[in-house]
Amino acid sequence: MNNISNFSNSMIQKNIPFSTVEKWLTAWSLSRKLPLPVKYKSGLMVEVGYENQKRRYVFTHLNDDLVELSESINQPGIFLKVCASPDELKSRVSKKWIVQPQGYMMTCFHQMNIPNRSLDNKYTLEFEQYNSTFLVRIVTKDGQLASTGRIVLVDDLAIYDRISTEPHHKRMGLASFLMKELEKIALANGIHNNFLVATEEGKLFYQSLGWKIYSLYTSVVIPDNN
Repeated sequence: MNNISNFSNSMIQKNIPFSTVEKWLTAWSLSRKLPLPVKYKSGLMVEVGYENQKRRYVFTHLNDDLVELSESINQPGIFLKVCASPDELKSRVSKKWIVQPQGYMMTCFHQMNIPNRSLDNKYTLEFEQYNSTFLVRIVTKDGQLASTGRIVLVDDLAIYDRISTEPHHKRMGLASFLMKELEKIALANGIHNNFLVATEEGKLFYQSLGWKIYSLYTSVVIPDNN
């Protein structure tokens, strides 16, 4: 939590547009082929249906709607997510809710700081498209997955999602190359506004490419003690 406590208040966006979060959550759902988000009071809800995540509620700010919802839920697997700090959220919900690893909403409204380079000849690119989602894979010559990521185009926003590199293929520049390929798709569609939600580890990587933190994104869930 030290990284959060040192996080400058001046860097935290206070008025997150509902439309921006709705576009991001729409992309999140499209990427996973899930039902699209629906409005829940001042927030949004997605029926996820996973074993470890049945449903998620997302709010642009901490308010009474979220607090009242937290008081009505007692079962595990339902996530409450909000653009607020973990300390703020913990101060408003009961101790049955456990804070999850920190997330960061991030933006990049210019081309990323990625030099042009060729992909090592031991790898090749694969492309797939579904819904409004473009999937890019970097695979080895024998078909093993090395790195993968998605970009989802929602109106004027390009949302980057599920970016990952296999452990034994890290530190080879694959993630940067992958992000460049995804960015090419956004630019080819005339979209220059980029958005994603990063983990603590991922945040540092995206910052190195020129992304900036837009808001803290904090999640809580009631743990399954069975």
